[in-house]
Amino acid sequence: MTQNISGISTLSLRATGALVVGAALLLSPVIFSDAANAQILGYASAPQSAFPSANGFAPASPALTDEGDGTTSVLPERLRRTTVTYNTTEAPGTVIIDTPNTALYYVLSQGKAIRYGVGVGREGFTWAGVQTISRKAEWPDWYPPSEMIARQPYLPRFVAGGPGNPLGARAMYLGSSQYRIHGTNDPTTIGKFVSSGCIRMTNEDVADLFSRVGVGTKVVVLPKNAPRLEARGTATVHPVAPRPAVTALPTGRQAMNVSTSALY
Repeated sequence: MTQNISGISTLSLRATGALVVGAALLLSPVIFSDAANAQILGYASAPQSAFPSANGFAPASPALTDEGDGTTSVLPERLRRTTVTYNTTEAPGTVIIDTPNTALYYVLSQGKAIRYGVGVGREGFTWAGVQTISRKAEWPDWYPPSEMIARQPYLPRFVAGGPGNPLGARAMYLGSSQYRIHGTNDPTTIGKFVSSGCIRMTNEDVADLFSRVGVGTKVVVLPKNAPRLEARGTATVHPVAPRPAVTALPTGRQAMNVSTSALY
């Protein structure tokens, strides 16, 4: 009798184990379907940091990071943020876009300026003139303009602010135009003629400039055929910060990844 009871117990345990394994296999497509769909559809899956931590609070803001292939976190020397000797009649605090040399200068006092590498308008989309910063935004949402949608009708009509947004970490809007100085999720475009007229910076650089300027700041955009401006005597080189891990927005939402290199 004892042997029969023992045999029945063993069979029961095996049956229970089989049921648990079977249930796990049946549930696995449901558990992983969201992540799989996110990868297939090109959305960024929410990292663990998108959810409240043990103390009940979510991260205050996304980390500054430049999305890319991981090999471009360090820019060529000519595109790195640098303090230079710079002769100009513009007042300190003015922003000057040197279009032909893909550089942005923030004018300091005593003949100095901070130089940043930028991406500018491609052939047929460069422009020149004087504007003022009319608005500033952190992790801005992006609404592709109608002209861009006409050229690329498959683009989303709205992309939420976040690490996957082509406007990057910060945006400074120029007057009433559609042009902006903004970050990017593709730092490989810095130093190139690639945009539809906006000025692109790395997220680290645009955050630095953002902290220095205010609404009303004068922005001078030089034409593509402007004489070459000489910025001599590099004084201070500001190293590019290490690439931190991407985190989520406070709301936990994730934007579609739209690479700026794919826009025209």
